Amino acid sequence: MSAPLLSVRDLTVQFRTDAGWLTAVEQVGFELGAQETLGIVGESGSGKSVTALSILGLHAASTTRIPTGAIAYAGQDLLKLPDRAMRRIRGGEIAMIFQDPMSSLNPVLTVADQISETLMLHQGLDRKTARNRAIGLLDMVRIADAAHRVDAYPHQLSGGMRQRVMIAIAIACRPKLLIADEPTTALDVTIQAQILDLLRELQTELGMSVILISHDLGVIAEFARRVLVMYAGRVVEAAPSRALFRQPMHPYTSGLLAAIPPLNHDVTRLSTIPGSIPDPGRRIPGCRFSPRCTEAQTECREQAPDLVSVGDDHFARCPPRLHRMRPV
Repeated sequence: MSAPLLSVRDLTVQFRTDAGWLTAVEQVGFELGAQETLGIVGESGSGKSVTALSILGLHAASTTRIPTGAIAYAGQDLLKLPDRAMRRIRGGEIAMIFQDPMSSLNPVLTVADQISETLMLHQGLDRKTARNRAIGLLDMVRIADAAHRVDAYPHQLSGGMRQRVMIAIAIACRPKLLIADEPTTALDVTIQAQILDLLRELQTELGMSVILISHDLGVIAEFARRVLVMYAGRVVEAAPSRALFRQPMHPYTSGLLAAIPPLNHDVTRLSTIPGSIPDPGRRIPGCRFSPRCTEAQTECREQAPDLVSVGDDHFARCPPRLHRMRPV
């Protein structure tokens, strides 16, 4: 069995605040193979983006610390690399599509300038060659009249086009790993489908591994082979996509799936999960989901559950459900 392209182990990320160090992500771990797609889901504040940004070392060093964990990429621990070596990997071998293309793109630079910067930095191309490559990349991401659009500024493009420009920047150096953080947010349904189809085609064409972060389980079901469900900074369930959607083993996962509107009949009221995700500064004894869980028992509120195996490559944190699975 070949070694994984990316291996995250026991990752804990903390941010400095006026009240002290706040733990945003705790003991997160997963592996990603070559050309594999991993989906990460959860409500806002679950730690999805914090985890992704940690892989690329994009948190401010002055206000961030990682007390435990290792992020191994192609056999090297990214957390131990010097800044110069990390800059070669960031954008070159590992690239990221950020949530909001309007705020991620520089409003005073043309599309050509922003794509060319990556090519000149990582591949040493001159400006003319980089510009021609930028036009080719815009063609690759299905932007019509690329030779004209390459000189446009972000505000002159539609939301879907800006997202395609972000994808073009991300794939410019043919990365081995692409992290897509909510790549279809704020886009209408038709454009969302086009972006997902484009990512799938590019993954096949370039042979990339992909980490897809989303709160949309429909997107994850269509795109990802394996799924991590995160809640309050921790992984509460990890499983192959089919197993997760067929038999979720954590009440939080069940709640997320139940909230998806059914297509086969009309509904007057959607299912919801009561309450809201806890403040990161609030320490909850036991299971972090227990204040919102309708199945919580005494043990859930007193002892933090471990992530344990519940089937073939399927892991979850829920002792009451595990007890019900076992024969009496």
